[in-house]
Amino acid sequence: MENYQDLNRQFINGRWTEGREGSPIENLNPFDQSVINTFKSASKEDVDEAFKTAKEKSKTWSVSNPLERRDVLLNAASILKTRKDEIVNWLVKEAGSTMLKADVEYQQTYDMIVEASSFPTRMHGLTVPSAISGKDTYVIRKALGVIAVISPWNFPLYLSMRSVAPALATGNAVVMKPASQTPVTGGTFIAKLFEEAGLPAGVLNVLVGKSSEIGDYFTGHPESRLISFTGSTPVGKHIGRIGGEGLKKLALELGGNNPFIILDDADINKAVDSAIFGRFMHQGEICMSTNRILIHESIYDKFKDQFIAKAKTLVYGDPAKPDAVIGPLIDLKAVDRVLKLVEDTVAAGAKLETGGKAEGSVVLPTVLSEVTRDMPIFKEEVFGPAVGLTRFKDDKEAIELANATEFGLSGALHTGDLNRGIIIAKQIETGMIHINDQSVNDEPYTPFGGEKNSGVGRFGDDFILDEMTTVQWISVQAKTRQYPF
Repeated sequence: MENYQDLNRQFINGRWTEGREGSPIENLNPFDQSVINTFKSASKEDVDEAFKTAKEKSKTWSVSNPLERRDVLLNAASILKTRKDEIVNWLVKEAGSTMLKADVEYQQTYDMIVEASSFPTRMHGLTVPSAISGKDTYVIRKALGVIAVISPWNFPLYLSMRSVAPALATGNAVVMKPASQTPVTGGTFIAKLFEEAGLPAGVLNVLVGKSSEIGDYFTGHPESRLISFTGSTPVGKHIGRIGGEGLKKLALELGGNNPFIILDDADINKAVDSAIFGRFMHQGEICMSTNRILIHESIYDKFKDQFIAKAKTLVYGDPAKPDAVIGPLIDLKAVDRVLKLVEDTVAAGAKLETGGKAEGSVVLPTVLSEVTRDMPIFKEEVFGPAVGLTRFKDDKEAIELANATEFGLSGALHTGDLNRGIIIAKQIETGMIHINDQSVNDEPYTPFGGEKNSGVGRFGDDFILDEMTTVQWISVQAKTRQYPF
C-alpha cells in the first residue's frame, strides 16, 4: 500500500489544489528544523469556497441514511489501522512525538472514530405531552449545518478528529484549519483518510493558511454554526469574541495549569510514578499535563528526592528512538519561553534541582523545588518538561493552592483514603480530576472540558453530540383546536 500523496495541498470540494494566497508555509521537523514539505497558503477566496461548498453539501449529508454515515466512520477507522505505521511516522517527524506518544495518539484517534460511528443512531428525540387538547408534540435532533474546526499542534491527529468525527457522524459538514506547525497530521492526512473511506466530496474541507491572513476571516465566516477550537486561552478568548458576535455555538478547550495534590497518607512510590508520567508525557506539551505538584509538608522531602531521581533517568533526544521519553518542543521559540520561565522562577527564589537547559530544541527534564504560589512557574502554563514542587500544611491549604490560578481543566490527587479524596476532589475547580492517577486522561466516552479560563463546552460521549446538534420543536394539532376568539 502506497503512502498518501499530495499532502501539501488544500482540500476543497473533493479537489486537491494549491492555495490561492500563494505565500509559502514551510512545514518544519521540530527536532532538526529540516523542511518536511511546503504549502502554498490558502486565501480568503479559498475560505469562501470551502464554506460555501460545506453549506451546500450539508443539506444532503444531514439527511443521509444514518447507517451510511456510520459505515464511512467505520471505514475510516479500518483504514487508519492499516496506515498506523504511516501516521506514526508523520507524528514523529511533524509534531515531535516520541514513538510512545505517537502510538497513544493513534490509538486514541482510532477509538474516537469508532465511538463516533455510533452517533448517527444516537440522535434521539422526544415526545412531550401537550397542554393543548388534541396536540402531539415532538422534539427532533438535527445537525447544525457547518462546523468550523481550528485544531492545535500538540496532539494534532487526535484533537482534530475529536471534533471532525462527531461532526461528520451527526450529519454536519466540516471546514478545518489545522495548526501551521502540523498541517498534515492535523489536516490533510485526515482529509485523505475520509476521502479513501468514501465520504462524499465537499463534506470535509481542509484549509492550510496563515492566521494573519485568514484566521479571523475563517473564524467569523457566516456559514459556520459552531466553532470548535483547541488551543491557548488568549486565542480562545479572541475566537470567543468573534463567535459571540456571529451568535455561533462554541466548543473551546483551552489552557490548563493542572494541580497534582499528594496528601500525607499517599503512597509515595505510586505518586512519583504518576507525577512523572503526568508531567513528562509528550515533553509536557499537553493541556492536561501536571503543571504544579503540591505535596504535604510531612512527605515533601521524601517525594522530592524520589521524583528528582526518576526525572534524571528519563531518556531525551531524537523522538524517533524507541526509548525516548522526551522529544523536541514544537519550535525554538517554545524552548526559549520555557527556559525563561525556569530562569525567572529561580530568580524569584526557587531551587533548580535538575535540568534547566536545552540541547537544540530538546529541553532536559527540569525540576524546581521550594516553589511558592507567587512564582512564575506556579502561575503560568509551562507547556514543556519543567515542573515546580510546592509544600502545603493541610487539606484546606491544598485546596486553596489548587484553585489559585485562572485555569480549571484537569488535576490529580493521591491519598490512601478514597472518601477523603472524593471530598477534596469535589472542591477543586476543574472539569476533570483523577484520584490516585495523573492528570493526562482522555477517553472518548467521558465528558472532557474545563472550568474558568480553561474553556467552555464538553467533548466526548453524548456531551459532544449535544454540542454538534440542535433540537427543533414540531407540534401537530391532530384534533381541531377551539380558540377563545
